[in-house]
This record gives sequence, C-alpha cells and structure tokens, in this order.
Amino acid sequence: MITFLLALAALIVGYLVYGRFMARFFGADNRIETPALRLADGVDYIPMKPWRMFMIQFLNIAGLGPIFGAILGAMYGPWAYVWIVLGNIFMGSVHDYFSGMLSLRNNGASLPELVGKYLGNGFRQALRVFTLLLLIMVGVAFVNGPADLLTYYTGISFKLWLYLIFAYYLLATLLPINQIIGRIYPFFGAALLFMAVAVGGYMLWHGLSGELVLKELSFSGFRNWHHHPTQNILYPMMFIVISCGAISGFHSTQSPMMARCMTKESQGRVVFYGAMVVEGIVALIWATVAMNYFGSPEKLNEMAISGHNPAWIVKEILQTWFGQAGAALTIVGVIAAPITTGDTAFRSARLTLADMFHFKQDSLKNRLWVSIPLFVVGFFLTQISFATIWKYLGLFNQLLSVIMLWTAARYLAQKGKNHWLLSLPATFMTAVCLTYLLVAPVSTGGLALNTNMGYLVGSILALASLAVFLKYKQAG
Repeated sequence: MITFLLALAALIVGYLVYGRFMARFFGADNRIETPALRLADGVDYIPMKPWRMFMIQFLNIAGLGPIFGAILGAMYGPWAYVWIVLGNIFMGSVHDYFSGMLSLRNNGASLPELVGKYLGNGFRQALRVFTLLLLIMVGVAFVNGPADLLTYYTGISFKLWLYLIFAYYLLATLLPINQIIGRIYPFFGAALLFMAVAVGGYMLWHGLSGELVLKELSFSGFRNWHHHPTQNILYPMMFIVISCGAISGFHSTQSPMMARCMTKESQGRVVFYGAMVVEGIVALIWATVAMNYFGSPEKLNEMAISGHNPAWIVKEILQTWFGQAGAALTIVGVIAAPITTGDTAFRSARLTLADMFHFKQDSLKNRLWVSIPLFVVGFFLTQISFATIWKYLGLFNQLLSVIMLWTAARYLAQKGKNHWLLSLPATFMTAVCLTYLLVAPVSTGGLALNTNMGYLVGSILALASLAVFLKYKQAG
C-alpha cells in the first residue's frame, strides 16, 4: 500500500515540479503565434480547447499500452515500479514534451522532418521509412486484437469486424480532426481514466480493509521474478516491455497532431507532459493490481504459463471486482481504447507521408491519394500473425524514442542550453536498445549473445554514441 501511494505521489510531484521546470527550461512563450492560428486549414490545423487536447493526446498515446505493457512488466516483479516512476518523470514525459513542443515550433512538423532538421538529412530519410512502418504496424496490431475480442463477444465473423474497423479507421484518417477524433475521443479518454480510477480505488479500499494484501517493496524483492528469466532478462527486456507509462517512441508520432491544434505554447505542459504522467499513473495501477490480484508476481507468472494472456487477466479482474459493470469496462479498456490508438496511427502515417512529399491535405482528394496506399499495406499486414507483428513493435518503439531524445538533445545544444537533461536519457535508452538487440532471443528479434558480453558491448556502443554527439553537438 505504502509503496503504491509513494509511487503515485512521486508521479504527481514530478508533473508539478519537473514538468513546470521543463516548460520554463524549454522557454514556452505565449507571445509566439502557433501553427493552429497561423496555418489554420479546417482539417488538421484547427484550434482546440486545452482539456479536449489533453483527453485526445492521452487516448492517442495510451490505448492498451499502459494496461497490457504494465501487466507484462509486472511479471518481472517490483522493478516495474522503479522503471515506471523514474522513466516517466525524467524520460518519457520529457520525451513527449519535447516532441510536441519542437513540432509546435516547426509548423506542426511530423517526427521525420524534425529529426532531419536537427540530426541531418540521412536520419530524415531513414526515419521516414521507419516511422511509416511503425505506424502501420501499430494500426494493424490494434485491428486484430479488438476484432478478436468482438468476435468472441458477438459471434460475428472476425473478417467482418476487420472490415468494419478498417472502414472506421479510414473515416477517422480522412475527416477533419474535430469531426470524429475531436468529438468522441474525450469521452473515450474519460472512460479509460474512469476504468483506471475504479480499479485503483477498489484496490485501495480493499487494501485498507485488509481483504487485499498489497505487498511492499523490499530488497529481497528486487530480483527477476519472470518464469523464464534466462529468456526474459530483467535488463534490458523489462525496459522494452514497459514502454507506455515509462517512455514510448510512438508518442512522438502522435504529438504533432495536437501541436497543430494549440493556441498557446503554455498548453504544452498539460497536454504533452501531463498526458504522459497520467498514462504513468494508469500503468502504475495496473502493474500493482497484476502483482497483487493473484497473490504475487510468481502467481501472475503461473497464469501466463497456463496460457492466460493480458486480455484475459484484465477481463478476469474487472468482471470479478465489478460484475456486469466490469464487462462494460472490459469493452472500453480492451476494445475501444486500442481502436482509438489504431486510427490515430494511420492518421499520423498520412501526415508523415504528406510531409515527406509536401503534399497539401486541405482537399479530400489529396487525403485519399495519401491514405489508400497506407491502408492497402495495412490490410496485407493483417494476414501476418499478431504475435509476429507484436514481437517487433516493442523494439521499434523504443528505438524511435532513442532518436527523438537525441534530436531534442541536439536542439538544446544548438540553443546553448544544458543538453545533459536529454542526452543522458538518450544514452541510457541507446544502451537499452542495443543491449536488447545483442542479448534477446532470436525469436524476439535479438542475436542471443552471451549476456555479459552483450551488456559490455551495448554500454560501450551507447557511450560511443554520446561521444559522437558531444563532438558534433553544435555542428551545422
């Protein structure tokens, strides 16, 4: 109980203190006219109220991530607390804030264009392909999961749900942002928050009454609790599994959408930094519930061994604690939330592709020319197994966060500001990703090298990246 409350308090204080510091450090200035006012087009550049942008941003970046990722991360044990809290405050929220604010300062530019400006054209070209691939993969991943669950609940064929969800994605991608996303997302975001608050409140109430025992952190608990520890190494694999809630590169592809809707730069702290902190709170709640509902991280692992996936665990907890209301929450949490992440993934892909070719999006015809090829590729990817797609999403996601952190660090260096606030997180995440590539099993995208050798080489390469950055940080 105390552990959870301290972690929750740390995230809130992190937003109030470090979030405010970051806004001042960046130099948010309300005297600068924003793209929403300067470039208004009635489609993507549309002024919105801060509360609406916050809810849309939260839903865009959340989806299943802070639920499923936190449950999978809880299988490693209490280290999940440490990563969620410290990663969120000093890395993830900073990553999201800078990705949004740099886009705001650059006419709402998508991530590859920002990277190209600060890291060079070579990075821009590589990231254009990489980002588009990631966004389409996210969209596809969040088609299959909801379609499976809807088939289970309704008995209607999987293919029909697949077509219906894709049809919705196409509408949400093509229509002006205020017509579907701006209207319904705040309500879905509120529902996702309500679910987290309900689960957290139930957990605390029954924890105080003694009906549910919440285990506290202890030195003996800081070990790898995973049932396959040799294949699921605590470092770096937990840092890949828990992305949403700690740090996620996917968020940097979503932030430009809200950067095109802001009317004041001061709104960035609430919309970008704040939404990420709230996502961290959601992840914290689900990690705590997952570690304690079955009695311990060991019991949680036993559920996984017996074939129960995170979707089943969510359904089990919600329906056990809340009955029929829990079934409704399940639909919101594991069906509606991922769908609303998938459609914004495709919308971001459209914006990224349009930025690549400087193709204006003010007419429906132009939006169709860009969108249809994306959906064709996405549909063919649905023929690949969900497990295969999901396997690579985690690594791709964190590699993207690395690139965004280095981009922000380069921006600070060129402005003569203290780049260490970004370059140190960038170095750490570089080490995480490179070490993962070296030591993870081949089945999950790694080379399965000796762990100690992987740690050493990964750390050396990360420090070499920092050395290269320091040498060229102000060039150009």
